[in-house]
Amino acid sequence: MVHRQGPLSRSELTRRTGFNRSTVGALVSALAEKRLVRESEPAGAGRVGRPSPIVQANPNIAVIAVNPDIDALTVGVVGLGGRVHTRVRRETQGVPSLDDAVQLSCDIVADLDGVLAGLEPVLGVGIALPGLVNASAGRVLVAPHLGWRDADLTGPFGGALGLPAVAANDAALGALAESTFGAAVGVADAVYLNGSASGIGGGIIAGGAQLGGSRGYAGELGHTLVRAGGSPCHCGRSGCLDAEVRLERLLDAAGLESGGIEALEGVLSAGPGPAVRAEAERQLDLLAVALVNFVNIFDPELIVLGGFLGSLFDFDGQRLTDQVGTGSLAGGVELRRAALGPELLLVGAAELAFRPLLASPS
Repeated sequence: MVHRQGPLSRSELTRRTGFNRSTVGALVSALAEKRLVRESEPAGAGRVGRPSPIVQANPNIAVIAVNPDIDALTVGVVGLGGRVHTRVRRETQGVPSLDDAVQLSCDIVADLDGVLAGLEPVLGVGIALPGLVNASAGRVLVAPHLGWRDADLTGPFGGALGLPAVAANDAALGALAESTFGAAVGVADAVYLNGSASGIGGGIIAGGAQLGGSRGYAGELGHTLVRAGGSPCHCGRSGCLDAEVRLERLLDAAGLESGGIEALEGVLSAGPGPAVRAEAERQLDLLAVALVNFVNIFDPELIVLGGFLGSLFDFDGQRLTDQVGTGSLAGGVELRRAALGPELLLVGAAELAFRPLLASPS
């Protein structure tokens, strides 16, 4: 509770759990002994009556989060409560191989000695990968833009960093992060769509649970057809959302060769020229086609847009909202930009790595 919902008083924990006060006190004491939580006096503790101590997750209990992409690799150190202590993004010379990504991760972690020294022992590594990932086996089936196929993923990263490693699809972890700490907290039915240099993926929250599918590969929403006879897609078809709505097309229109989402943000917020505006509007219109399909299929209460899709939404969200509202059968869905920004996938990867601890703190 305190990891996902923030600091809570002992009395509030008693109310929410239904346990008695002595049980909550014993649990808090046991967790505090293991340094998993901290207690503090509430504000205004000098008033009459016995104040209920505030319990919060210890953010110095941390994991390492890794997000490889086709143009860069990002590493973060994330503590309990979703606290991102640091984030380092390093651009790569070309698309990195799996070995390249592992070595670069080690190099970045070595440079973070100063940050890691102030934390508790790091518990593990979470990997957010743009591709089909068998999370239970720790293997990537295919990461098409990276060119990684049928390879052990967690073994190389975990072995090189000396920590237990877990991995999952990046967009699925983005959905997990936003539903736990971000824009979709408390929403039982939501669709999350992420756009990165590698393409577009998604995650679906249905009835409060993440939709995984029979093999864990659900959420490949980027392969929804949005333009018949359109651009060829790496999946072998043409006109997929992933092929038509692309970060590099927007950067090309702006005359930029690198910089990623941060560079695009600067262009769109500074008043883009005609070429960028035309490409952004084209992509928004095609994105609307996909979102209408998702509304009709999943009937979500909320659609959350992350990565460069969030940048497009900030650029002209009304255009997108209007088209989705009028095009879908039921209408009435809310669109929001992801709340966690560039830390989103790191928080999702960390949440995956924290699962064993949360399931069994002892």
